[in-house]
Amino acid sequence: MADLVLIENILQFIGAFVSLSIAAVAVKGFRQTGSPALLRLATAFAFLGVGFGVEGLVALGPFAAIFATTALVGGLLLETTGYFFLAFSHVIDVTIAKRRGLALLVFPFISLSSVQAVAALSILSFYFVLYGFVETFASYLKNRRPDTLLIAGGLALIGTGTFVQWLSLVYPPVDVLSQVLSLVQILMKEIGLMILFVPVIGFAMGARKLDGTV
Repeated sequence: MADLVLIENILQFIGAFVSLSIAAVAVKGFRQTGSPALLRLATAFAFLGVGFGVEGLVALGPFAAIFATTALVGGLLLETTGYFFLAFSHVIDVTIAKRRGLALLVFPFISLSSVQAVAALSILSFYFVLYGFVETFASYLKNRRPDTLLIAGGLALIGTGTFVQWLSLVYPPVDVLSQVLSLVQILMKEIGLMILFVPVIGFAMGARKLDGTV
């Protein structure tokens, strides 16, 4: 049990490093190209990186229970905000995406108003990433570009990870299954982030457009 917690904590910091590295690449690309898409990506990964870092620091302990809970919820909120920006950072049809997005965003806040904070944030994260995956995969069906499929695959892994994160909350925190699911969700998110790193680097270097958005 202790070993699983330690591994999970290490993975949180690895996730923070990977996310902030992608953010740094996106910022560099934005300065060179002035692309709004890169600015949105930089914002998304910056939020994700800080969120992962805060969650990792909470696990280091020892902190007062109230402070630890508040910090954990704050970290998850930052992570969820990152997924929000990520979901809307590279869709092809910006007009359609905004119209659909504004309509769909009403759903989670209405349906999750009575759910506890951590579970609600996990579901919101899943919802945002799922939306980004659907839009990106639809773009792939339209243009058949390998980069678009790669992005969709990364988002699919991240989305599955956020769902597993919610599923882990069904079991008590001391339960071994809960610890295993928590470890799995972090691994899936980080693999998804690493997959996204490839097209982001290409886009930041100006070699190609990211889903046609400039």
